[in-house]
Amino acid sequence: MKVVIDEEKCVAAGQCVAAAVDVFDQRDEDGVVVLLNATPPAELEDDVRQAAAVCPALAITIVD
Repeated sequence: MKVVIDEEKCVAAGQCVAAAVDVFDQRDEDGVVVLLNATPPAELEDDVRQAAAVCPALAITIVD
């Protein structure tokens, strides 16, 4: 699994961080998503998929 984010689409809702705190964070200055791990381990796959599903801006893409 590879995670790709589109910072331009991000609306800083923080749903991704709530779903997968080990993979996503937010910039302090504007709340835009920060990708901590573009290739998360298998045990985090469900959390990452949940994060992508709840992103209101559809800014997270998962490549299998």
